Amino acid sequence: MSGVWVVVEERDGRVSRISWEAVAAGQRLAKLTGLTVNAVVPGAETTAPAAEVAVKALGRVVRLEHPLLAAYTADGFLLALQQFFAAEQPEYAVFPHSYQVRDYAPALAARLGEALIGDVTAIGVGPEFTRQLMQGRLNGVYRHMGGGACFVSVQAGAFRADAVEDGSAEVSVFSPAIEAAQIRTRPGERYRGSAQTVDLGSAQRIVSVGRGIKEAENIPLVQELATALGAELGASRPICDNGWLAAERQVGSSGQMVAPKLYLAVGISGAIQHLVGMKGSQCVVAINKDPGAPIFEVADYGIVGDLFEVVPALTEAVRAAKG
Repeated sequence: MSGVWVVVEERDGRVSRISWEAVAAGQRLAKLTGLTVNAVVPGAETTAPAAEVAVKALGRVVRLEHPLLAAYTADGFLLALQQFFAAEQPEYAVFPHSYQVRDYAPALAARLGEALIGDVTAIGVGPEFTRQLMQGRLNGVYRHMGGGACFVSVQAGAFRADAVEDGSAEVSVFSPAIEAAQIRTRPGERYRGSAQTVDLGSAQRIVSVGRGIKEAENIPLVQELATALGAELGASRPICDNGWLAAERQVGSSGQMVAPKLYLAVGISGAIQHLVGMKGSQCVVAINKDPGAPIFEVADYGIVGDLFEVVPALTEAVRAAKG
């Protein structure tokens, strides 16, 4: 058995943010179990992302390379990782809970006779793995009871990418045996979002607006605060459902999962679906006129007051502080 292995995804030659979060989860799991944490980077040419990961506190980094892994296919990644894990025999395999992982990881676990504990939000002593049920209304705690590898995928925003510890690791290459006939799908042109697409998951500061704003015409008030702070503008589901802001700006279980350094919630009551999406934020500031709003239960700083008075005053204060 070879410890903890984190599967790292690359995007345009760079390690994806959610993969860094998976590395942070892997490092935590290694501390809890006393095992060594390692990383494997699948792809056709993984020199650059492997070099990024190799300067972190890991035992080994393996470039899992094959020409048929140039474009993602479930068959290709399944075959490559099946061979790699069969050779390495890990105790734990940690994945980012990305669209790709949701596609191939359940089949990979089944091929190796194991189950996948998906969308994990916390790792505790045991180790125990927490995942949310019923859109975050309940938490389920799971433990791996089998003798083989434990497969875990971690939810976006559940672990902090900036918490990954630095270090150094040796880099090697593993070449799986894959035949073209084994790849049953043919990838089409890679999807490209519009130029206006917002990646809230990578934002360091987010100012989100809720139904307390009352009307769409009032949203520029909050946009001014976001601009002053150098933050992205987010929203709760009612704002996007009403068409006041684009759906790509929605934060929550049915929107984007975020983990910024600063999350400022303006006029958001704090429904569980919204809290699930921003619970990984380092610092939460809430502005709401209702002192009993659930958002104050998770806020580091709370301002009870009329947002139409508080937000302009806060905007001016930020501008004054910036000179």
